[in-house]
Amino acid sequence: MKELARFLLQNCQLDFSGEVTIEQIRQFLRDDDSREARALLSKLIEDKGVDDMLVVVADCLKEHIPNGINEDTIRQQLSFYTES
Repeated sequence: MKELARFLLQNCQLDFSGEVTIEQIRQFLRDDDSREARALLSKLIEDKGVDDMLVVVADCLKEHIPNGINEDTIRQQLSFYTES
C-alpha cells in the first residue's frame, strides 16, 4: 500500500476547473494595487494569455500536495511564475 500511495502521489496531476481569462484576472486584482499584482498582469500580457500561468502554477503546486496547498502556497507560486 505504501508503494502504491507513493506512486499515486508522485504521479498525481493538478488541474484547475473552469475557464479563466485575463479580463477575469483583472477583475480579481482590481482592488489590489500591489507590485505583485501589477507584475503578474504584466507577465500575463507578455505571455498573451493565462494558459502558461495555469500550467506552470499547477505543475509547481504538485510538489506541495504531500504537505498541503493553501492560499499562501498559491500566492508564492504566482510570484515565482511572475518572476520567471
